[in-house]
Amino acid sequence: MAAPSDVRPDSSIVTHELSKDYGSGDRAVHALDHVTLTIPGGTVFGLLGPNGAGKTTLIKVLTGITDPTGGAATVAGFNIRRDPMEVKARIGWVAAEVILDDDFTARENLWLQAKLQSLTNWQGRAEDLLKYFSLQDRADDKVSHFSTGMRKKLEIALALLHQPTVIFMDEPTIGLDVSTRRMLWDIVTGVHKEFGVTVLLTTHYIEEADALCDRIAIIDQGKILAEGTPSELKSRVKADIVQLETAQPIDPSLVAKIPGVQEVRAQGNDWLIRVASSEEFLPVLFRTIQPELIRRISVEKPSLETVFLDITGRRLGEDEPIRDVRKFYAQMRRARG
Repeated sequence: MAAPSDVRPDSSIVTHELSKDYGSGDRAVHALDHVTLTIPGGTVFGLLGPNGAGKTTLIKVLTGITDPTGGAATVAGFNIRRDPMEVKARIGWVAAEVILDDDFTARENLWLQAKLQSLTNWQGRAEDLLKYFSLQDRADDKVSHFSTGMRKKLEIALALLHQPTVIFMDEPTIGLDVSTRRMLWDIVTGVHKEFGVTVLLTTHYIEEADALCDRIAIIDQGKILAEGTPSELKSRVKADIVQLETAQPIDPSLVAKIPGVQEVRAQGNDWLIRVASSEEFLPVLFRTIQPELIRRISVEKPSLETVFLDITGRRLGEDEPIRDVRKFYAQMRRARG
């Protein structure tokens, strides 16, 4: 990939071997490990990974809050090291926590944002944003009386007030209930289309990345592990993923010999098995290994979840409920007659 100074102007964000270390020597923590990305303008780009993967660190580097240890990057066509003020003039940021002045009204919060950014002739833009987000009837109410959804709307309005070309949304739906989260999904999609901004969205919600993003990069331990459209990423895993925990270590070759098994990863009593068809694999597995030796089992069909599972060997976020083995096997037998 070309260095940022050589990229096309239609790329809103470009990073080249971008690194960020905390500490030094053997104790150094690589928060970003040679991250190289090209994010086209006018897209919603998702950065998907667990907590501590480096998502927020990347945003802090790209927005000039912290300096990179190595590498280079441009945002909206400007170098983050050489032209940090030009970058800041063209970006908006929506943080995980809602950052508003509760003692101010919605209109006063917009006024404060305009003052902080030294904006002129901003009032018409503010009124348009209040109308767009259906806040005009509550514009003179204190924000402390707003619902969580209304507060999120106002925060996005603040981020759009100076007409940025790129908006960073760092875990914008974390901690929200399902209905508010879905409402925010609609807002993100609408803002992207209505205002023509590039959105860099960080999340650890699989379904959120799948629903909103044109392209997704999977990040873990500061490294980009995979990147592409949701469909491209899912096509990487042409198999079902079976996770297994046994009561005692078992010879992996027993499982590897089962027809349809593509790969077996075993660490002690924990197994990760790629198979062509879980429906065909499981009955043979239960004939190969005594069912009472199997403590837990789960099956994943191709999805962004299985992509992450296949790449890292673990799930993203909290484990999903695991099926009861005996009930599952009974269902399999009934289905097969």
